[in-house]
Amino acid sequence: MLKTVLKQLKSHPALIPLFIFIGGGATMSMLYLGRLALKNPDCSWDRKNNPEPWNKIGPNDQYKLFAVNMDYSKLKKDRPDF
Repeated sequence: MLKTVLKQLKSHPALIPLFIFIGGGATMSMLYLGRLALKNPDCSWDRKNNPEPWNKIGPNDQYKLFAVNMDYSKLKKDRPDF
């Protein structure tokens, strides 16, 4: 199969950018999915030691990938301890 794809790419060089962008998009989506699975507090992998990881986040911890107009260092705690 790979041999057929390489043969097609040699005969149609206009397909090379298509393969590059599709491969890059697939790679970035898998990396983002891995980041969500490992860094997001909504996802709990260890239920025995940390059953509710969203309660352990401080008010100034940033877990979002991109924050537009939010300065997390100036936030104060506005929720109770559990």
